[in-house]
Amino acid sequence: MTTLDWAVLAGWLFLLVGYGIYRGRGSDSVNKFLLAGKTMPWYAMGLSIMATQATAITFISTTGQAYVDGMRFVQFYFGLPLAMVLISATAVPIFHRAKVYTAYEYLEYRFDAKTRALVSMIFLIQRGLGSGLALYAPAVVLSVILGLPDMVTTILMGSLVILYTTLGGIKAVQWADVPQMVMILLSLVLSLLIAISLLPQDVSFFDAVKLAGAAGRLNAVETKFDWNDRYNLWSGLIGGMFLALAYFGTDQSQVQRYLTGKSVGQSRLSLLFNAMAKIPMQFFILFIGAIVFVFFLFERPPVLFQPVELKKIQSQGGFADLESRYNAAFDQRKEAARDLVRIQRESDEQARSRGIERYQAAQREFEATRKQATGMVEQGFNDTNYIFLSFVTRYLPAGIVGLIVAVIFTAAMSSISGEINSLATVSVIDVYGRHFKTKGSDRHYLLASRIATVFWGCYAIAFANYGKNFGALIEAVNLVGSLFYGGMLGVFVLAFFFPRVGANGAFWGVILGEIAIFAANRFTSIAFLWYNVIGCFVVIAAGLVISLFQKPEPAKAS
Repeated sequence: MTTLDWAVLAGWLFLLVGYGIYRGRGSDSVNKFLLAGKTMPWYAMGLSIMATQATAITFISTTGQAYVDGMRFVQFYFGLPLAMVLISATAVPIFHRAKVYTAYEYLEYRFDAKTRALVSMIFLIQRGLGSGLALYAPAVVLSVILGLPDMVTTILMGSLVILYTTLGGIKAVQWADVPQMVMILLSLVLSLLIAISLLPQDVSFFDAVKLAGAAGRLNAVETKFDWNDRYNLWSGLIGGMFLALAYFGTDQSQVQRYLTGKSVGQSRLSLLFNAMAKIPMQFFILFIGAIVFVFFLFERPPVLFQPVELKKIQSQGGFADLESRYNAAFDQRKEAARDLVRIQRESDEQARSRGIERYQAAQREFEATRKQATGMVEQGFNDTNYIFLSFVTRYLPAGIVGLIVAVIFTAAMSSISGEINSLATVSVIDVYGRHFKTKGSDRHYLLASRIATVFWGCYAIAFANYGKNFGALIEAVNLVGSLFYGGMLGVFVLAFFFPRVGANGAFWGVILGEIAIFAANRFTSIAFLWYNVIGCFVVIAAGLVISLFQKPEPAKAS
């Protein structure tokens, strides 16, 4: 990075953190620290929810996902709009009426303390793991730019996050997300425009779209039903809807966002805003990855995008021969791409068909040589997370590099600070304040919340050091969530819609649901999005059956 890039990075970090702390001043009580005193307007909550999803992982991994696998990942979000509508109609008014700090606090009102404790622990486990993965993403940025080990960069970033979150509380986190989301959108637009401008002069934007499409990088919708396919229309609509229901309806990191709202109406507006905006935004991000793919049709990409591993394999025997074949495959693909651009402008359908076949064959040969290179690294190696960063740092102009890196940094800080805040909330409200210190002062619980924030920040740092073992980060985060969300969603469905189900039915239903999910993960090849459906239905079925053999218990809350 140039001096200008560092200046932009430092300036943006200073402005954003300063703004967040300024807006978060006065968080001197538990209610203000954890729920912002219920003063947040809908647009701040909506942009905060969106910024939480538009993490550093979104920049780093989603664009890379489109580069290697096309745009079909967008189907993952097809069920989100319907989920937002359902949550707005059910969970939002129920949680607001119950006047709870956490979603799991409501479970004790409806069932009992053991069900609340069980689901709270499930949340702490899965969100703790997820926060570690999300924290690893900016470590990827720093390792590429500064050449430092991942562990060092993770600790540096985690320490900043802990400081920011402990001082600001949820109010600072959410208000800082507002300018952060605006800058994210600006950075995305700039990235796409610059990628298009860097294409060869004789390759137009429409030529680039056709090349991406011919290589299968614009395959946004796959209608074929396949249990084992992670991303198709059906897994997105059904599995994605269940995952979104669980994430926004039962995950405290999201529930806490709309619990800060001034009213039920304001909280609903924040969710409906995301229902309309999320799919177009994700499509746009994936499209950037597809255009970056086209850019690298004409500009030779490195054999591996991970520079540290590339340097390691360069000294291995046989690499020189592999690199020679890789360069030849690239030249062949580049020539085929240029020929296809020329042919596409003509009206000869047969020539166009032959050109596409040649281009696709060249692409397969190129991918095969790159696969051989990845095979020279340790088993399970995946450099998807480095693709977009390689493009940014090598080809974007000075100043813009610093801006995008700054946005990635603060996107990580935004996401992790919100997650750590929610982990601290559940730790203090559902565990410590419920089972250990039941009659402490407000000042005591505020101090406990700050201590819990530091603890979960350190936990995230520790787990983040294993992030490199999880391949594409965007998939890893969703996989971790899907292992637990089905059980969490199922118990809230029982709580909201099945008044005759009692506490034992809910408690054992969750346990059986989690067993079913882990069994599906261990013994089948079913795509992880379906885990949410399986877990939810097992919880509901088990809860209903168990409750049939017990005396009906009246609902404690509505």
